[in-house]
Amino acid sequence: MGNINAGKYRKKPVTIEAYQTTSEVTIQTLEGLMKAEPGDWIITGVAGEQYPCKPEIFERTYEKVND
Repeated sequence: MGNINAGKYRKKPVTIEAYQTTSEVTIQTLEGLMKAEPGDWIITGVAGEQYPCKPEIFERTYEKVND
């Protein structure tokens, strides 16, 4: 059986909330407990889920929104 929805896709623009840590923290994610190091970003996704993100990835993926 073939792939009927094959092709290229672009992520929809979504506004997230995030903060940058100043100390090591442990957060509950969908995958279980994860540690975030100082400087990592903690992102709250569209369904309220949280996950850490390294600063280099965050800077390449997100830009600040001015309301």
